[in-house]
Amino acid sequence: MYRSNEHKMLAGVCGGIADKLGLPPTLVRVVWLILSLFPGPMWVLYVVLWIIMPQAPKSYTH
Repeated sequence: MYRSNEHKMLAGVCGGIADKLGLPPTLVRVVWLILSLFPGPMWVLYVVLWIIMPQAPKSYTH
């Protein structure tokens, strides 16, 4: 799984998850935002994924 170059708003984490699952990036972002409103470490998880997920190579196509 890679951070998306194509579907990137902040770091490409949600776009990369969407590419891996075959879902629209907007859907993944909305679900992530809704889950972030509930108590829990969603923003911390986003930062951790930002750090550990490699950036997709320039020639990578999902």
